[in-house]
Amino acid sequence: MSKWVIALGLILTLSLGGADAALAAEGQKADLVNRRVLRVCADPANLPFSNQKGEGFENKIAELVGKALGLPVEYTWFPQATGFIRRTLSAKACDVVIGFAQGDELVLNTNHYYRSTYAILYRKGSPLDGLDSLADERLKDKHIGIVAGTPPGTIMTKLGLMTNAKPYPLTVDRRYESPAERMIEDIRSGKIDAGILWGPIAGYFASKGGEELVVKPLIKESIGPRMAYRITMGVRQGDDLWKRQLNQVIAQNQSKIDKILLDFGVPLLDEDNKQITAPRQ
Repeated sequence: MSKWVIALGLILTLSLGGADAALAAEGQKADLVNRRVLRVCADPANLPFSNQKGEGFENKIAELVGKALGLPVEYTWFPQATGFIRRTLSAKACDVVIGFAQGDELVLNTNHYYRSTYAILYRKGSPLDGLDSLADERLKDKHIGIVAGTPPGTIMTKLGLMTNAKPYPLTVDRRYESPAERMIEDIRSGKIDAGILWGPIAGYFASKGGEELVVKPLIKESIGPRMAYRITMGVRQGDDLWKRQLNQVIAQNQSKIDKILLDFGVPLLDEDNKQITAPRQ
């Protein structure tokens, strides 16, 4: 979730020989992609995104892509923390990261296949009922959970909400620790009044393991960094043909992708920040 766009293209020349050379170079880059199996780089314990049991929505989307390409899916597992791209995609151990924020220069991004936002969570029937913005005056004296180093923290600082905030770590090995689940537990137990998480994480855990929490997408903030981000698939810089092939798969299967995401409780937004509640056709 830390997850930004560089588009690489062929240089067009007036000479036929120059164009042929460029096309040949692109073909050589494409040969680095395994065409017999869909090799996916993924975290082994990072629900709702992925795990080794194939239970995450990125696992489901990988299966969909594999089926569309007529390829079996094979994983390279590595915790999604420091060194993830270097040890997986850049090392050519795999060919695609199913979820990567648009614009991150570590990878070449496909077209985005969903757009989501940070969300605030709180208990139903609490004094915060109806709250959908960090600027709401009811938050002034509240204890709010925030993942350290994420964009909502900047807005909370500007609004004077950090005095009573409870921080949770951003980069952890999810095989051993789950800050989001701890935050959810703290909201349910009353240790904190509300919490802020990346939308896909908030929507998934809000209904898991106990009392269902209210999830409100933060789309009304007027100060600080943006809350909503486009999520793409990431491939190696230079794998332009592979990127275009995945773009085609995304375009042809958008409604199926939407259904997977909605089934996992992901708050989906269109480009006008309106929430998507049914698969797009």
